[in-house]
Amino acid sequence: MKTNYSDAFVEQAIVKLLSRGERTIESVAQELNINYHTARNWVKKGMANKADISQAKEKRLQDWSAQEQLLALHETHGLSGEALQAWCRERGLFAHHLTSWQAAFCAPTKMTSGTGELRSLQDENEQLKRELVRKEKSLAEAAALLILQKKFRALWEDEVK
Repeated sequence: MKTNYSDAFVEQAIVKLLSRGERTIESVAQELNINYHTARNWVKKGMANKADISQAKEKRLQDWSAQEQLLALHETHGLSGEALQAWCRERGLFAHHLTSWQAAFCAPTKMTSGTGELRSLQDENEQLKRELVRKEKSLAEAAALLILQKKFRALWEDEVK
């Protein structure tokens, strides 16, 4: 026959099982008057829930998107002192993180175009510079040939006369 335990009892049992120290799950289960396998399943469930809660609560500083940073700044705008510290503790932040985010949002914006677009413009600029140098050399060569041609004609006209 399956025994139904209240949610409060299960939660307390999970806390007791997770904080058992050197004791075995079996000894704690006997103390609580529950089946060993039930207790072991509760421990697995408790570990999974604990991992989910800690992953959901703890967020690395690098994981905060710009939108989340702006929302955090908005939420903490009127807070100061103890209230601000409490808010930061709940989210795993420090007050100086908020200050640096605020400075980043208030700083003058730099060129926002993508690096790919910037790179393509730089490549196009270099190509145009090379083409200009090539055309200038061709123009100088053509001018030199025209001058030589004039001198050659002038030299032959003097000898023909």
